[in-house]
Amino acid sequence: MSTYKELKGINVQSLDSDPTALEGDVWYNASTSKLKMYTYSTGAWASGGNLGTARYFGAGAGTQTAALNFGGQTRPANYPPGFSALNESYDGSSWTELNDLTTAKKNRGSAGTQTAALAFGGTDGGGSPYVAINELWNGTSWTETTDLNSPKAGSVGFGTSTAALATQGVYPHSANTEIWDGSSWTEVADVNTPVHDSVGTGTSTAGLKVSGQTAPNPLTANTELWNGTAWTEVNNLNAAKRAGGMGGITSAALYFGGASTTVQNLATTEEYDGSSWTEVADLSTGRKFPGSDGTSILALGMGGYTPGDASSNATEEWTSAIAAQTIAFD
Repeated sequence: MSTYKELKGINVQSLDSDPTALEGDVWYNASTSKLKMYTYSTGAWASGGNLGTARYFGAGAGTQTAALNFGGQTRPANYPPGFSALNESYDGSSWTELNDLTTAKKNRGSAGTQTAALAFGGTDGGGSPYVAINELWNGTSWTETTDLNSPKAGSVGFGTSTAALATQGVYPHSANTEIWDGSSWTEVADVNTPVHDSVGTGTSTAGLKVSGQTAPNPLTANTELWNGTAWTEVNNLNAAKRAGGMGGITSAALYFGGASTTVQNLATTEEYDGSSWTEVADLSTGRKFPGSDGTSILALGMGGYTPGDASSNATEEWTSAIAAQTIAFD
């Protein structure tokens, strides 16, 4: 592990007041005689711009201010569901409809950014087969490219358009993990606990797979860490859940929403620090199957399935504020 000395040198600045915020900075405030540093405080959710079309089971890619939401399922209350090829782009305040996916599916895996993304696997429900379709977004249009080795729906996906990971899927539960190198998929080490309605975040060499539903029905709080070679079980969520949203990296992640055995549309949020999960501020509206992306500091929840048996167009933005903290010595 790097030390402050290695990163910043041996001297700490002495200042008359706190400087402009930059996470990790350390200084001595001469006016208060305190050694201080900037770090992120607990965040909160706020409303963002609504999706153009309400959907759940949608996939997400990008960041809080440059995101995509694509595919999914529409479901007004008491109305037959429809499966969507819609693709919308978010600029941090509003959504714009762009060119559609080549195939309308729900429950797709995803990876990438607003201008370079992957959409893989999926289904259109009703007992129809899962697919191995893989589509590439170049910022303008979607193009079918090399398929997954195994059909998947509800798979966990993360990474980039040239280095991605896809793992698991719904019934029959699969432990299968595949790595994308920009041209083809290669099967690698299986997960330890096969589930569906799981979610993940990270890169093709360092990621997390969290929660889900095991066969036949029990929910799990399971968290597994991917190191580029193998999966290792680490500390669980505080509560067993499925169908949530997620953002972040292996040392700082956020899990939000989903469903439990007793609540079908959770608003709870849990934050991971690389070791353990802590419950933090709730979503404004409970939801399961949201699209999601971003980091543990700036995350985005898009749409989802909300109370009242309906799909949602609501977008919520998670922001952790940076704040000056006094360094205490025991």
